[in-house]
Amino acid sequence: MQLDQAQLSEMLRDSLPTDGSLFVVSLTVSDAIRPKVTVTLDGEQGFGIDECAQVSRRFARRIEEAYGEEASYTLEVTSPGADQPLRDPRQYTRHVGRTLSLKMTDGTEKTGALEAIETDGIQLAEVIKEKSKKKTLPTTLIPFQDIQEARVVISFK
Repeated sequence: MQLDQAQLSEMLRDSLPTDGSLFVVSLTVSDAIRPKVTVTLDGEQGFGIDECAQVSRRFARRIEEAYGEEASYTLEVTSPGADQPLRDPRQYTRHVGRTLSLKMTDGTEKTGALEAIETDGIQLAEVIKEKSKKKTLPTTLIPFQDIQEARVVISFK
């Protein structure tokens, strides 16, 4: 059985809460005999297991309606782990005040506190090392298109 990713994407959008509280970070379909459909969701304020289960049930129902109840697949609906990069600009919102590690499209790297989110980028207070001291630079706007990868720096202070 072949699952159509475009059709799945549309069915997934229809399975999300209508209030816009959740959004799709990624949807992948493995190319196996029994395909695995993996959905990663997020919300600007995060979300709980109940919301995850509700989307999973709605999505599974839509898949069964489209492909039949005998369709053989595995469905995993999850949230991004703490070690996963931020892929959607909406993911930055709940990380304001936290430290980010950025890989830029020009090959450089930056680390600093996420101060604010703008429509076209983020405000970052970059921390640089000078000799043996750390110095925080003034906040600057970094456009989303200049960010290749962004990760939240996990600290156990």
